[in-house]
Amino acid sequence: MGARRRARGRTTRDRIYIGGAWVASAGAEVIDVVDPTVGLVMGSVPAGAQADVDAAVAAARATFSEWSQVPAAERAAYLSAIADGLERRTDELAELIALEVGMPEHQCVDEQIPVEDFRVHAELATTYPFEEQTDAGVVLREPVGVVAAITPWNYPLSQIAAKVAPALATGCTVVVKPSEVAPLNAFILAEVVHEAGLPPGVFNLVSGDGETVGEPLVSHADVDMVSFTGSTRAGRRIAEIAAGRIARVTLELGGKSPLVILDDADLDEAVAYGVRDCFTNSGQTCNALTRMLVPRERSAEAAHLAGAVADLLVVGDPLAPGTDLGPLVSEVQRDRVRDHLDRALKNGARLVAGGLDVPKGTPDGFFVRPTVLADVTNDQPIAREEVFGPVLVVIAYDDEDDAVRIANDSDYGLWAGVWSGSEERARRVARRLRVGGVSVNGAEGTAQTPFGGYKQSGIGREMGPLGMDEYVEVKALIG
Repeated sequence: MGARRRARGRTTRDRIYIGGAWVASAGAEVIDVVDPTVGLVMGSVPAGAQADVDAAVAAARATFSEWSQVPAAERAAYLSAIADGLERRTDELAELIALEVGMPEHQCVDEQIPVEDFRVHAELATTYPFEEQTDAGVVLREPVGVVAAITPWNYPLSQIAAKVAPALATGCTVVVKPSEVAPLNAFILAEVVHEAGLPPGVFNLVSGDGETVGEPLVSHADVDMVSFTGSTRAGRRIAEIAAGRIARVTLELGGKSPLVILDDADLDEAVAYGVRDCFTNSGQTCNALTRMLVPRERSAEAAHLAGAVADLLVVGDPLAPGTDLGPLVSEVQRDRVRDHLDRALKNGARLVAGGLDVPKGTPDGFFVRPTVLADVTNDQPIAREEVFGPVLVVIAYDDEDDAVRIANDSDYGLWAGVWSGSEERARRVARRLRVGGVSVNGAEGTAQTPFGGYKQSGIGREMGPLGMDEYVEVKALIG
């Protein structure tokens, strides 16, 4: 397994955070948290109940009027204090998330600790146009109210921050339900919030599953907005419930993102980038570039290059410094990915690298080898369904128009990449893609880059000024 594991003790959380205090849950049960590297329980959290939801929403509602009137500069100071607190606990959080999710610890430091998200929204709180003069009067942007933030397990703390930071910056109060698969990190955020001195009730945390906590939050009459990140199936259910009471909803859902490698690209460079992007967090990333589109005449070469890169990746203990891929987050997730792979191979996909065999040296955890499949067409399930694991498919296209057609032929529209020897050409192709964001030649966004998708990838945007827009109501003041 590589490096000797540093943390094997059980982390038990027996309180939830409501109204500025750690309180006992009304629920009698607990939810076990499993370390996916070894398949053993590493901790537990309360399994919340309807009464916990009611108490948390009541606390958020009670303080909303006061919090919404706090000057933006003061709200910004709170957000900065939260950023400072997270920064002080970076090492602790990186190790904990590596243990909960399986992402290598050294990658968690860079990608899982949302210090910058809170800093950016602290700045935005002071620059956002809450009041804007027009010819007819004033346009006011006022906080929407109580926000239910329901978040996933793959980037657990970052996804909480993507909701909590803009909500607090605009003057909303929040109730967070973290994923029951990886909830422990959210309790550290609650500790940081408490230490920052945020007024009681502004931030509340209730752990639990979707049925006992998530759905009661979505259907609660005093929740003004639901912000959800997760599967398209769950997002559809949340939208249905919220529609019954005409509640505001933002949804960041699934993806099946293409990387369009044009015929003038440096193939070695483009393929290496695509493989590493696809396999980040063991492929458990909603905007991972899982479909590699390459010119037909170079498709065999591209598949060979992708397989060679995949074979170099080190699979193992996420606490080991040299690990590239850790385990999948759960036994259920591992089995689901293996089932996708098995069906793809039976449907005629050609195995270039990886496959169904257990990675060497990983007998106990939920590991899947980084896998590259070739001879895949875009109508096959492996090219259309979100696998959420380390599986890359190489798809051949005939010309630029065919590449755009294949890229857009998806139920999803979250993200894409375009790689070309000409940035002008890459941008031209990028404009034709029906997705929420496109990376040109590997460029990366910032904490101000709007994130969200077209089609079944969701509704609304997160991050930056456009993300702030989701948390406000617009009022026209005439005269």
